[in-house]
Amino acid sequence: MAADLAAHSALLEIAEELGVSPLLDRGETFTIEDVVRVTDAPEFHCTEFVRALTVSGLVDRVGESERFRPCADLADRRYAAGYLSWSMNANRPYIENALEFLRDPAAAGRKYDRDGRWVAQSSRWVGSQGFYPQAFSRIVAHRPTKVVDLGAGAGGLLVHLLRTLPDATGTAIDMSAAACAEAGRAAERGGVADRLDVVNARIESLVSDPSPLQGADIVHAGFVMHDVVGDAEQFDALLRTCRSVTAKGSRLIVTDAVPYAAVERERAFSALFTYLHASSMDIRLPTEEQWTEKFRRAGYTAVECTPHRMPTSRMFVVSG
Repeated sequence: MAADLAAHSALLEIAEELGVSPLLDRGETFTIEDVVRVTDAPEFHCTEFVRALTVSGLVDRVGESERFRPCADLADRRYAAGYLSWSMNANRPYIENALEFLRDPAAAGRKYDRDGRWVAQSSRWVGSQGFYPQAFSRIVAHRPTKVVDLGAGAGGLLVHLLRTLPDATGTAIDMSAAACAEAGRAAERGGVADRLDVVNARIESLVSDPSPLQGADIVHAGFVMHDVVGDAEQFDALLRTCRSVTAKGSRLIVTDAVPYAAVERERAFSALFTYLHASSMDIRLPTEEQWTEKFRRAGYTAVECTPHRMPTSRMFVVSG
């Protein structure tokens, strides 16, 4: 129900703000004292928050004890909440100032911007089931020795990959210094810091300095290529660089979006995604055929396109 989704989304976002999400993500039991320790807040208020989580169904009490555990389908509920969070929070400036963007998109774009934290959080929630699992499985199946992730954000995908592939190394590239710092911390927590390089740079910089790509078996790009695709010359140069300096037999795996998907399950979210990118970010998403043509123009001879669970998203696996 819509009311349940709204309540779960708000409570999960509050948990994120409080720093309680790691307690829930462990899938283990916890106490109110654990919440007090994490938040450094009064026990009475922490008790009220845990009560709200319990009554809402996000958390279950263990018998008659004072211990609690996350509900069995918490991951599914957070995945669903991610769509609401992305639509209403990550894009709040575009919604609140819709008339300014409609009248003069360029001027409004210079005036308003999204909160990167909301974008990263909501994308992580949606990606947990919407597109990361499929990309992860495809990468692992190739047993790469080096993976480069373009627009790696906080490095979650790479850390997971390196923990699964003990002989592999990785390079995370992102334009956000804050995201790169968090990727470094995530690598430390995950025990893979000695195998992960973090590069704070725009992906376009790889054209002039392709060294981070050297020797890569897999180059992954999750929802970052559409930021470059508007400049055809620069985009072509980036693709040619990815193809020319990576290892023989390497693959480029691109997760990105197509505009106004017509399939029934995709139509509504695809319409919002396409409109916001075109009207507020000046990004015209290529169609499947246009993506494919761009890859082939860069010299790739094999292009495979597979829909992700997330509406409007596609996984392109290109090689040759």
